[in-house]
Amino acid sequence: MAGLIPQGFIDDLLGRIDIVEVVGSRLKLKKTGKNYSALCPFHNEKSPSFSVSPDKQFYYCFGCGAGGSALSFVMDFDRLDFPQAVEELARQAGVEVPHEERSDGRKSSRTPRKDNPLYALLEQAAAYYRQQLRQHPARQRAVSYLKGRGLSGQIAKLYDIGMAPPGWDNLMSHLSRDTTEQNALIEAGLVVENPDSGGRYDRFRDRIMFPIRDSRGRTIGFGGRVLGDEKPKYLNSPETSVFHKGQELYGLYEAKQQNRQLNEILVVEGYMDVIALAQHGVTNAVATLGTATSEEHLKRLFRLVQNVIFCFDGDRAGRQAAWRALNSALPVLEDGRHVRFLFLPDGQDPDTMVRQEGADAFRRRLEREAQPLTDYLFRHLAEESGADSLEGKAHMASLALPLIEQVPGGMLRRLLRQSLQQQTGIDLDTVEPAVMPAVGQPAAPQERPTHDEDIPFGAWEDWSERAEPDAEYYMPEGMDSAPPSGNSGRAFTPRKGERQEQRGRKDFGGSKKPPRREMNSPLLQAVKTLLHHPHLAAHAQQANQMADEDEDEARLLVALVEAAQKQPGLTTIELLARWHGTAMGEQLNRLAEQEWLLTSPGVNLEQQFFDTINSLAAQQNERRLQHLLDKSVNEPLSAEEKQQLRDLLSTRNARKNDG
Repeated sequence: MAGLIPQGFIDDLLGRIDIVEVVGSRLKLKKTGKNYSALCPFHNEKSPSFSVSPDKQFYYCFGCGAGGSALSFVMDFDRLDFPQAVEELARQAGVEVPHEERSDGRKSSRTPRKDNPLYALLEQAAAYYRQQLRQHPARQRAVSYLKGRGLSGQIAKLYDIGMAPPGWDNLMSHLSRDTTEQNALIEAGLVVENPDSGGRYDRFRDRIMFPIRDSRGRTIGFGGRVLGDEKPKYLNSPETSVFHKGQELYGLYEAKQQNRQLNEILVVEGYMDVIALAQHGVTNAVATLGTATSEEHLKRLFRLVQNVIFCFDGDRAGRQAAWRALNSALPVLEDGRHVRFLFLPDGQDPDTMVRQEGADAFRRRLEREAQPLTDYLFRHLAEESGADSLEGKAHMASLALPLIEQVPGGMLRRLLRQSLQQQTGIDLDTVEPAVMPAVGQPAAPQERPTHDEDIPFGAWEDWSERAEPDAEYYMPEGMDSAPPSGNSGRAFTPRKGERQEQRGRKDFGGSKKPPRREMNSPLLQAVKTLLHHPHLAAHAQQANQMADEDEDEARLLVALVEAAQKQPGLTTIELLARWHGTAMGEQLNRLAEQEWLLTSPGVNLEQQFFDTINSLAAQQNERRLQHLLDKSVNEPLSAEEKQQLRDLLSTRNARKNDG
């Protein structure tokens, strides 16, 4: 979330900051009623659809759906990471950002402070490499190589290209005077120590050097390319406290500097691809740092743009890299996000292709030949499964369904299922998940438990009757494998550590498929209502009475209730800030944006909220009731448990009578 920045400080900072001032210092706002409007900075438009609410301290664009707090606006507009955006707002507010220490008294290496000494050391190394490219006696070999690749001095300056000269200790001799400074160079990944001899030497020698920059333009590592045929051809800095390969993208800082409004980002495989494309005017390319494209990479890119294109060689290695990238993209493919794949002819890469055909032709190739992720997904699976036969179609469906279920975008996931159904001819609504046991003939009815004679009479009658429809149906071991006729409800689902029982799923239409919450479900509607009316939590049951909820949406609601009850007076923005930077925070932000839709006439949002809370409490009672009944089968209940069982039965019966 906020790393080492205390949550209390973030809450206080958001209370000090006025979103109108923050946005107004970056956009031209116009007063429209009680709100302010402007042209949206996150997409191209001719008429204003961007609105800022001083009451809610919230912004929202009706055109592209962007929305959030002053903190998220600074992150998106200034293209800063979360800690950097906090620092920027704190600077505007004239306050210092405090940082907590870990329990062992050390600073976290995963969230480096602004004054981490490695930054200065790495900047000195970058300056040294630049100087060597200009002045070293052996520079001509490197200069000839760069010119041979078609690079100009201007593009070399833009990307800070340098040279590590031949020799074992040039950088170490230049930047260190004693063992302590050598240790710092080792920590920065610039010097290597031989574990056997203890000898120390420069990591990068006789290589073209490419500085790797973070989102603020600070050098955090290097990539080096050999000038001859030595191996490895490319060498990257190791992981350090400021450099994490699985999160960083080469050229992303430069792409943001060259494009005030990025619409899409092109992901290529190498440093030279990025630089050659920029040389020819294609300035929106980035590259991973010797690793496969990760989910973290995609999350970072989708914070900036909604369109990502992967450009790979058409050979086997390129297609393997593309398939790995597709698998990383699926879990972050929200509705509205687009991923495409371009495969170049064999023997070509973006560097050679753009030099051969020019930037305009390369852009046309991207438009004509880049295939959507969905097309590539089905084409790849069809080839792999041999989908021209019935067996192949079944195999294709078995491969595709688990991948489709990873897609968080509800509309896209639905369209993918429809497309798969059309291509295979399989009615997917009738397909049972692979983990579901086969449904057989009903087993003989299980006798009522006789272990504990004090169990209240009627406790086992109608055990499966539940109030919530369209949800998971639970079948105790030994009872009928199909739900009783007319029951569309849900019974107790055991939590981790309790007996694992046979399960099945059923919806209103009788098809066996896992139910998914839609964005207008009562639970999510209650979350949206509570986000914008946190005071309602004070009138709800205590959150700990609902703390064992299994469903993600229910846990989300319980977490909000708990936070608002523990600290009365929290605002919407303070609630959002508590989970900023987490998966839960992203979901809360999306729900909070829909506050603009909570204005339907005749809808009593508060009553809906309390109805949902009461429903959760009723489900909890049913879970506890069924747990006690299950326990009574195997062992006697204590006096306290028997009383609890009587109370729960009384509550359930009263609810039935009221209904």
